[in-house]
Amino acid sequence: MGKQKIEDNFFNRVYAVVRLIPYGRVTSYGAIAHAIGSPLASKMVGWAMNNSHALHDVPAHRVVNRNGLLTGKNHFAGENMMQQLLESEGIYVKENKVVDFEKIFWNPQNEIMIDDE
Repeated sequence: MGKQKIEDNFFNRVYAVVRLIPYGRVTSYGAIAHAIGSPLASKMVGWAMNNSHALHDVPAHRVVNRNGLLTGKNHFAGENMMQQLLESEGIYVKENKVVDFEKIFWNPQNEIMIDDE
């Protein structure tokens, strides 16, 4: 499968990348920011994730910080909902951190193509 083309609006670009994260894998805010051509915008990626909960097709639970910590967990409906969603995909979480983070990390730069027009 070839690289996916990403849209131009920042939040939509973030959501497009997050929709590509495979089941049972995670990525980071910074990796998404780099992949969409905005390497200094990891906090904006976080804001996009906070605003994504009304969109049922954006698996925001698969986005963690650069160390594998569930820093966005407070923005989910239940206290442990982010962890529960990850664990339902076979991702182990201990003390709010993804176990074997490096092993299940998904790098979106390998999967997308930025439109430079």
